[in-house]
Order: sequence, then C-alpha cells, then structure tokens
Amino acid sequence: MPLTMPEEILLLMLDDETGRLQERAAPSGDFAIAGAVLAELALAGRIDTDPNRLYVVNPAPTGDALQDRALAQIAAATDTQDSRHWIETLAADADEYREALFARLVSKGILKRVEGRFLWVFPERRYPVISDKEEREVKARIMGVLFNDEIPDPRDSMLIGLCRAGGLFSLLLSSNELDRVQARIDSVADLEELNRSLADAIREIYAQIARYAPMV
Repeated sequence: MPLTMPEEILLLMLDDETGRLQERAAPSGDFAIAGAVLAELALAGRIDTDPNRLYVVNPAPTGDALQDRALAQIAAATDTQDSRHWIETLAADADEYREALFARLVSKGILKRVEGRFLWVFPERRYPVISDKEEREVKARIMGVLFNDEIPDPRDSMLIGLCRAGGLFSLLLSSNELDRVQARIDSVADLEELNRSLADAIREIYAQIARYAPMV
C-alpha cells in the first residue's frame, strides 16, 4: 500500500541508523507533518485554499484516521481560518500525529520500535529502519523531479514544498547539490497554492518566534 505524505515526511526526518528524528528537522518538521496532512486532504478533494482561507469543500471522511481527525476539526470551526491557523493548530498535536505515524510504519514492516534509555536514565523510544525500500523510492521520486525539467504531478509538487518548508533538503542533498537545484525546488513548490501558504505561514511563525525570543 503506498505511503501517505505524512508517512513519507516522517521517514525523511528520521535517522535510519539511530531511529531518532534528525535534529535539523525540528521544529519545522512538525509544521511539515501538519502541512502533509492538509496536502492529503487537498488531493482527496476535501479542502481547498486561497491566499486568505482554508475551507472544507467535502466533509465526507477519507477513511484515514489522521486525515479525518483534521478534517473534522476544520469542518467544526465556526469561523473560516487561513492556512497558517490550521498549520499551527495541527502542529500543536504533532507528538500524537508522529506516534500514530510511527505505529503505522512499524505495522507495515518499515520500522521497528526499540525501547531503551537515553544516558542510561531517561526512557527513550527509537524507530530504526528495517526496510529502506520505501524511503529510497521517495527520495528517488524527489530527485527525479528536481534534476529534470518535466512538469511534476500535484502530489510530488506538494511533497517538494513540504520538504522545502520543513528544511529537509539539507538532509537529502549536499550544499553544492542544493545550490544547483534551489531554483528548481522553488519553481516546483510554488506550483501549488497550499505550498505557498505553508511556506508563508512557516516564515511568519519563525519571524514571530524570533521577535519574542529572549536576547542572549
């Protein structure tokens, strides 16, 4: 069964050997997972976006528990909100989303769950990779889009936008490779309105964090 975009994003955030999330993927990775859930809902025809709002066009459940949870939240809102609002709202529950996604990937035989101790004291749960086939396929799809001039399908455009917004390309490409394809990343990602909204939302969120961060 094909992976969902939230599952793909989580795999790309994971250190294959240690089974821990890459430090460089946090905290923007939480927003990327939230954006991935919204992207799946958009592709399923359940939500749509414009520069000022994100709204439900079809409230029927998708059959995916995480997507349906988000869809129900959006449908139940009394006021129409923009993409930034829903990215922040879903990202606030990122721990729950991640654990549910990890459980799925374990059930599919892609990861294994390992309980242990960090520094011999603190309980820790890790998810080393058992099968890297799925992750290699995701990376190959992304690279196939970035290193040729064909117009990508909406799903790959959204995935590339999520990777850009989550700062994941620094984990996938060398600095020279990233410099080479940065313009291509931006042109592909900006094909989709949700990607533009996600990128703008994350920039605004980080600007606000920096504005109120204590001076050191």
